[in-house]
This record gives sequence, C-alpha cells and structure tokens, in this order.
Amino acid sequence: MKEKVSFEHIYEVVKLIPSGRATSYGAIAKYLGTGARMVGWAMNGCHANPEVPAHRVVNQKGLLTGKHFFGENRMQELLEAEGVEVKNDQIVSFDKIFWSPMDELL
Repeated sequence: MKEKVSFEHIYEVVKLIPSGRATSYGAIAKYLGTGARMVGWAMNGCHANPEVPAHRVVNQKGLLTGKHFFGENRMQELLEAEGVEVKNDQIVSFDKIFWSPMDELL
C-alpha cells in the first residue's frame, strides 16, 4: 500500500527547488503521486514559513497563481530577487528556469 502524501512531503520537495528556479503544482504532484490541488493547499498553508520557498511554485504556464497567499507583489519580488524575470504575473521563459522534480530527484 502506498504511503499517503502529507503537506510535509510536499514541503520537503519545495525546499529542494534551487534559488532562481521554479516548478509547478502539477510537477510536484506528479512526483509525489498526488493531485495539484493538494500541493496548492500545502502552499497556502506555508506561505508565511520562510523555510519553504513557496514563491517558487507556480501554475503549469508559469503564472503566479499563488500570489494572493503572499500579498499583492511579494511573490514577484521574491522571484525577482533571485533573478527570475516576471511580467504580467507570469515568469518569462518559464521553460528555461523550470525545475522538474521527476528529472532532478529520481
């Protein structure tokens, strides 16, 4: 029987995303064998925890869909401080900075 995925499992993966990179809810979900919504709920629950870089988790198109967790511009500010370019609430060249847990952790 497969172990149930917890928010802590999700946080452990998010902590591995390097500075200046980003991934999607779906990529984390696929790696852990859960749903993207569960990853979203986990990000909602940890946005104030500085140990979990939740600002590096976006939707599959690179849109900052979790920005409401942080306040109006904080998610963008955090990404830009790491060298990630953001325009109109979307990461520019998301495919180039995308971090895939399936490729990086397996």
